[in-house]
Amino acid sequence: MRVLMYYSNNDVRLEEIPVPQTGAGELLLKVWASGICGSDVMEWYRRDKVPLVLGHEVAGEVVEVGAGVDRFKVGDRVAATHHVPCNTCHHCLGGHHTVCETLLKGTHFDPGGFAEYVRVPAINVDRGVFHIPEGVSFEEASFMEPLACVLRGQRRAGLSPGQTVLVLGSGISGLLHVGLARALGAGLVVAADTIAFRLKRAEEMGADLALQADDHLPELLRRANQGRLADLVIICFDGFIPLALNAVEKGGTVLFFAGAAEGATLPATINDLFWRTEITLTSTYAGAPYDCLTALRLIRERGIRVMETVTHRLGMSEAHQGFRFVSAPAGHDCIKVIVEPHR
Repeated sequence: MRVLMYYSNNDVRLEEIPVPQTGAGELLLKVWASGICGSDVMEWYRRDKVPLVLGHEVAGEVVEVGAGVDRFKVGDRVAATHHVPCNTCHHCLGGHHTVCETLLKGTHFDPGGFAEYVRVPAINVDRGVFHIPEGVSFEEASFMEPLACVLRGQRRAGLSPGQTVLVLGSGISGLLHVGLARALGAGLVVAADTIAFRLKRAEEMGADLALQADDHLPELLRRANQGRLADLVIICFDGFIPLALNAVEKGGTVLFFAGAAEGATLPATINDLFWRTEITLTSTYAGAPYDCLTALRLIRERGIRVMETVTHRLGMSEAHQGFRFVSAPAGHDCIKVIVEPHR
C-alpha cells in the first residue's frame, strides 16, 4: 500500500509498505480522509523518530475485523483516535485522562493515518473507535479528533456563557475554538492573527471581532468590551504568548493550547503576572474518548461548521505539498488540509 513517509516538512515521500496484518481484537481501516494537524509539522518534535508515517485525524471504512470484535463489522464507517487512556491509573481516575502514560506512550496507529490502510490496535478499538453518524461525511468525521482536543481545552479552562473569549491564532485550532466558544454561549468572541485570510475565516466561524495580533490588541479589546480585557485567552500559536499575558483580565484564565517552540519560556515576572491579579494559567493536551464522542455529536448537529475550514484536499501523489502549506500558511491561504489516500 502507499504511505506518506515523513522525513521533514520539506521531505515527505510517497513510499510502498505492506498492508498491516490484523490480529485479535483489532480492525483494519481503509482510510478515506486524514487531516494534517499543526503538530504534524513540528519538526523538533519529530526529528528523533523519523522516518515515520504520521496522521492521527482518521476516518475510514472497516475492511477487516479481528477475532473477538463484536461492535464493528466490515463496511462500517468509523472515525478513530490514535491515543486512548487506560482508564484505571491515578491520572485517569482523577479526570486527567490525557496525561495517562498509556495515552501518551502506549497507543498508536499502524503505521499512521497518511496511508491507504491502517491497523487499529485492540485497546483503541475498545475505547477509541466510533461509528460515523448518518449524514456525516468521512471528511467531516476526520475532524473528530481535533475538535475533541478543543472541547477538552475549553471545558478544563472553565468557559462560561457570557464570558469574553480571545483566541490568539486563527489556524485550524483557533477557528475550531472560535466556533465552539460561539456555540457554548460566549458573550464576545474575538479572534486575532496576522494573516488577513485567516481573520476573514474567523469571522465566518462566528467571531464578533477579528483583529490584528499586535501590541494594539489589548487597547482595542478594552474599547470593544466596556473597558475590560478577555476573561479567557486561548493561545493557538506560541508566538502570541506575550500578547496573551497582556490581554487577560484580572481573575481570568489563559489556556496554553498549542505546543510551543523547543525551549520556549514564559516572558513574565511572577509579581507582574500573578500578584493581585488572580490570573490562572492552564494547559490541555489531546482529547479523551468522551471528548471524541461529544465532538462527533457536535459535527452531526452542525453545531460547528467544520467544513468551512477546509482549504485543500490532496491525493497521495500531491499530499507532500500539504506539509509545506501547513508549515508556511501565509503564502498558501492554507488552513485545513485533508489527505484523501484513495483519491
